[in-house]
Amino acid sequence: MKASLKAWTAVMALTGAFWCGPAWADWRDDIGTFRIGIVAEPGAGNTVPGLAVLTQAFTNALGMKVEFVVARDYAALIEGQANARIEYAIYSATAYATALQRCGCIEPLVAPVDADGAAGIRSVLLTRDGKLPRLADIETRRIAMAPPDSVGGSLLPLAGLAAEHVGIAEDAPFLVHAPSASAAETMLINGGADAMFGWVKAAADGQPRLPGGTQARLEASGLSASALQVVWMSGLLRYGPHAVRSDLDPEAKRRLTVFLTNLKSTMPDIYDLLESKHGGGFMPVVPKDYAAAEAVVRMVSVEGGRQ
Repeated sequence: MKASLKAWTAVMALTGAFWCGPAWADWRDDIGTFRIGIVAEPGAGNTVPGLAVLTQAFTNALGMKVEFVVARDYAALIEGQANARIEYAIYSATAYATALQRCGCIEPLVAPVDADGAAGIRSVLLTRDGKLPRLADIETRRIAMAPPDSVGGSLLPLAGLAAEHVGIAEDAPFLVHAPSASAAETMLINGGADAMFGWVKAAADGQPRLPGGTQARLEASGLSASALQVVWMSGLLRYGPHAVRSDLDPEAKRRLTVFLTNLKSTMPDIYDLLESKHGGGFMPVVPKDYAAAEAVVRMVSVEGGRQ
């Protein structure tokens, strides 16, 4: 009798284990083919290096058919995910914020970091030799600003200062608009400006600055580190995320997160194919990590509506 009971228990346990299979497969059946959207590099047409290898890696991670969809630009990628034609998309920070504004139906999953730990950039207001002692004196000095399409040198500082209730209009008389970021740096070096908006690399853990960015270029041009002072610093603009539709099954999100956060250590060659610009691996992110990007997109939308 005891042996029969043990056998019955084993059969029921085995049946239960197999019964879980169809339940786990439901989301795969519902999706059919898991589509990943990506924007090709300029001039690459609709080709992405290593696409077959990437497709197989995601197929193994999800246990289902995967297809990459190469979009001509971020606008097409956003429409594809908003209309549920793709489940997963690789965005820049501002493209993600634009997609979120478009449909509110996506969430960030992971984002890359640099080998030195940088997770994004912060805008900074740099002065030399104490010419701008504090932010409150900004209207009394000449401030160099990069062109309007510069995220770190124009969009991020304008949005960041506005969030701190320090509104600065693009046509403010104390702003000197440079034709390029390098021209703005030259103005600070040559004394044509008392301060300038630029950017620095930053980690996600509160460490404010890392080597690289505007300050590094100014020092490379001959200015000493001691001559430069940071008057103001924005919030962190994270590197662009890999985002999924919010209605994607939690098990799919879990599998993707595990796959991506371990990719650098387990399959570095595949990581390099998927992420060629930031060599430190992927880390999980949440919606609040893109508050700075959302602020930039809101500001641009408001300004566009006024035109």
